[in-house]
Amino acid sequence: MKSLLLAATAALSAIAVPPAEAASSKRVVFENNGSRLVGDLYLPDGYKAGDKLPAIVVSGAWTTVKEQMAGRYAAEMADRGFAALAFDFTGWGQSEGPVRQLESPAIKTADIIAAAQYLTTRPEIDPNRIGALGICASAGYAVGAADQSPYIKSVALVAPWLHDRAIVDTVYGGQAGVAKLIAVGREAAASAAPRTIMAASTSDSNALMFQAPYYTERDRGLIPEYVNQFNLASWEPWLTYDALALAPRFSKPFAMVHSEAAAIPEGAKRFYAALTSTKSQLWLDNIGQFDFYDRDAPVTAASDFVAAHFAKSLKKEG
Repeated sequence: MKSLLLAATAALSAIAVPPAEAASSKRVVFENNGSRLVGDLYLPDGYKAGDKLPAIVVSGAWTTVKEQMAGRYAAEMADRGFAALAFDFTGWGQSEGPVRQLESPAIKTADIIAAAQYLTTRPEIDPNRIGALGICASAGYAVGAADQSPYIKSVALVAPWLHDRAIVDTVYGGQAGVAKLIAVGREAAASAAPRTIMAASTSDSNALMFQAPYYTERDRGLIPEYVNQFNLASWEPWLTYDALALAPRFSKPFAMVHSEAAAIPEGAKRFYAALTSTKSQLWLDNIGQFDFYDRDAPVTAASDFVAAHFAKSLKKEG
């Protein structure tokens, strides 16, 4: 396995990647299902009007907004010569949505599809060279969107959280624990008023992520734009979502960066093994899940690998 990973890394490293340049961003707005979604489109500083760039839709971890890891990786992709769009999902951040802070795989997958379609209308973008980069929870959403959208030609995942029911049972307290959370979620969904808990806390043990780093650190993920809430109606759609089921039918170029020290590596391994499309992977040593979000060394390594993948799979024809 190690030799295969080294070979894949070497092969991708040999591909010409656009030279790195500092990125700039512009605010953009597009729609999905009647809601206005707000994003930041990152471009290389050296971009010249009339150029048609390959583009990447970048999506982040659950409960997050575009200014967190999605924005960081979008800037990294732009630094490497791509256009990249980080945006707030329906009901999150600055985007509209009838239900706030709802972690819905179906809605978020549809939003990524809409984002890719929007990119085809931008003058800066080559509509035939669009990819999707999913980080953590949005990994499955990115794959699902690419599976459904003719506009998304290639996918890369960083620190992917990919689960099925067996993994869900292991992580969330067995069948009884999962059933209890689903019941809570159904009650919340039926409630006239939204029912939320804190998404992250160092002191509230009822928070979704109790004493988790990154989300609870003001110099990292606990930024003013982050609404630190989790809608309890999220439990059923999240816990019944089966990202691993997407792998056998997925047919587009795929790349993945992960670590044994990050979240549920067994899910990523099973997903990768079930893929029959062109694929490559990079496993980094001793990198925690949250380190992939903003620590310079793992972000740089992941971004280099992902950029090489997209340089190859979104190569201009002719």
